[in-house]
Amino acid sequence: MTRFRLAPNPGPMSLRGTNSYLIAAPGAAGTVVVDPGPADEQHLQELAQAGAVELILITHRHADHSAAAARFAELTGAPVRAADPVHCHAGSPLLDGEILQAAGVEIRVLATPGHTSDSVCFHLPQDGPHGSVLTGDTVLGLGTTVLDHPDGTLGDYLESLDRLERLGPATVLPAHGPVLPELDGTVRAYREHRQERLAQIRAALEVLGADASVGEVTDAVYADVEPAVRPAAEQSVAAQLEYLRSRTGKA
Repeated sequence: MTRFRLAPNPGPMSLRGTNSYLIAAPGAAGTVVVDPGPADEQHLQELAQAGAVELILITHRHADHSAAAARFAELTGAPVRAADPVHCHAGSPLLDGEILQAAGVEIRVLATPGHTSDSVCFHLPQDGPHGSVLTGDTVLGLGTTVLDHPDGTLGDYLESLDRLERLGPATVLPAHGPVLPELDGTVRAYREHRQERLAQIRAALEVLGADASVGEVTDAVYADVEPAVRPAAEQSVAAQLEYLRSRTGKA
């Protein structure tokens, strides 16, 4: 029911590249494409040739997922739908809880803010014995998710993890990295990682003081981070500091 083509955009944040998914029931004439990816013409041509595209879906606003949407709509004639109207082309914004029927497949829309405010996942309940979930950047195939603070918040992200865990052992179809089994187990590991980071930040603040800057806390908690991903580490620290301070009045 699902397969993907890897976009040619590897990097520190995109890992080996963006997974552009193609969804169709066996024997269906049409195809749904999720996250056409960056504006790479060869990649888009390959996606278009994989089957008649009925619908294009976007998991969130980041360019490695959405930059090609307008061109791909022009190429295929299919509408583009996303949570943010800015990224819709001849299609309406996605609604939380909406059930889509396309290419012979039932696709359920789940709002999962946290990585970004407009992040959504797509639940395919009929894909395999436990269903599958296209998780965008909310759950990755490798590593953990960056919170794009201030647009993305840790409070929202933890609530989104709770929501995904309730889907049980569905197959994880991430936008970066390999396919994973058991969404619920993966989500629990993600939550544990977040709690460990929060504990590290609390410990750093005990030493640095409650008013320590994002940079100072990042130096303490992510001392060995590569320079290429330092900005991402700072975003995550900022999100976690905001989470702690919003709940206690101080960190």
